[in-house]
Amino acid sequence: MDSVINYIKSNINSYVNELLDYIRIPSISTLESHKNEMQRCAEFISNKIKNAGMNSVEIFQTEGHPIVYGEWLEAPGKPTVLIYGHYDVQPVDPLELWNNPPFEPVIKDGKIWARGANDDKGQAFVHVKSVEAFFKTKGKLPLNVKFILEGEEEIGSENLTKFLSTHQELLRCDAILISDTNMYQPGVPTITYGLRGLLYMEVEVTGPNRDLHSGSFGGAVANPINELAKIIYKLHDKNGKATIPNFYKDVLKLTKTERDNFKRLKHSDKNFAKVLDVKELQGEKGFTTLERIWTRPTLDCNGIIGGFTEKGAKTVLPSKASAKISMRLVPNQDPKKIAKEFEKHVRALASKSIKVDVRTLHYGYPVVAPLNSDAIKAAAVATSKAFGKKTVYTREGGSIPVVVDFMKKLNAPAVLMGLGLDSDNIHSPNEHFRIENFELGILSSAYFLDEFSKV
Repeated sequence: MDSVINYIKSNINSYVNELLDYIRIPSISTLESHKNEMQRCAEFISNKIKNAGMNSVEIFQTEGHPIVYGEWLEAPGKPTVLIYGHYDVQPVDPLELWNNPPFEPVIKDGKIWARGANDDKGQAFVHVKSVEAFFKTKGKLPLNVKFILEGEEEIGSENLTKFLSTHQELLRCDAILISDTNMYQPGVPTITYGLRGLLYMEVEVTGPNRDLHSGSFGGAVANPINELAKIIYKLHDKNGKATIPNFYKDVLKLTKTERDNFKRLKHSDKNFAKVLDVKELQGEKGFTTLERIWTRPTLDCNGIIGGFTEKGAKTVLPSKASAKISMRLVPNQDPKKIAKEFEKHVRALASKSIKVDVRTLHYGYPVVAPLNSDAIKAAAVATSKAFGKKTVYTREGGSIPVVVDFMKKLNAPAVLMGLGLDSDNIHSPNEHFRIENFELGILSSAYFLDEFSKV
């Protein structure tokens, strides 16, 4: 491995320049006006994968943006790792808040500042370069490798989901390696092994058949905003628990090993609150902050619409009001079951003075990979070698639906080898990525390929 590691370290400046060229392509998947740029970006990364050493590379056209696939399967008897990433990026608005044009990367303070520097061009590119380093030094890989890079992660991965259903054999593997998450703290190698699911609902309540004058009708007719607020209030009890029947029935309990791992992270509630500029934290009683955001289900109102919301005043009783309500779910909760229970519960909470309509907008399943899987063990050793520190294990409060699809349909564990930081401004102006993390990521990826090949 010494030759591979030394090669990576001696070529890091070249790798950074290649990444800058990659970032310069404005691959914003949600904008129809950037469709040609999406194709150009797919061709760019496919060429990089091919030049890295993959002996079979193909661009699959979809109803949306292209999917890039590459493979090298010349290590008989060795495991196969599928490396996933995405080349699409978020829009750049508001443009005036950027310190430099978002697709003209700038290196400052040891960081690359540009849209996509972290999410996910920088993080995914580390694996291309680690593979290349093996071919440049040894002429082969220690195991079988497949790449799949999509252009729709930022808009829901609809066509990748379809592709996965029709190309399961092509993507068959023993582990899925993904770098699209964050480290727990700067300099601390981190493996994320769990993701919460999501259930997103909309509740609309209707009172009178039209908007009414609050002076002429106020006090005699139910106000839909008031009634909706009552429903939302009753969705939690005094201990911070959701009041939906059977909501916690299937929740997977935290193991002692996981609790011990969380304790080692030495999370500070005081610092957490300070960063958010709040005086105290809230949540479900009986659980720590990390347990609440990583391993417990939640219910939150994400937005309320109704009545007059412009500047100034208008005395109106609205005919309708609606709320967006999301639930972060944990294994083994089923979003379809929860949706039915939620609708029944909301209707039971509503007064007879209003009509209620409950709609499911979208959902995704939670997932947890076993900590004792060979892939996660290999990743922990690999990242520890690269960073020179002990690897920590975390779960993620958010959702990455495509990870769940991969694990279920390919029956393989996912390894989330995060290289970003919470402070990297992904999805926001002035996104950036530390060059140090880029280099350590390439080293981690190389060590992982070597470690996992020994399984």
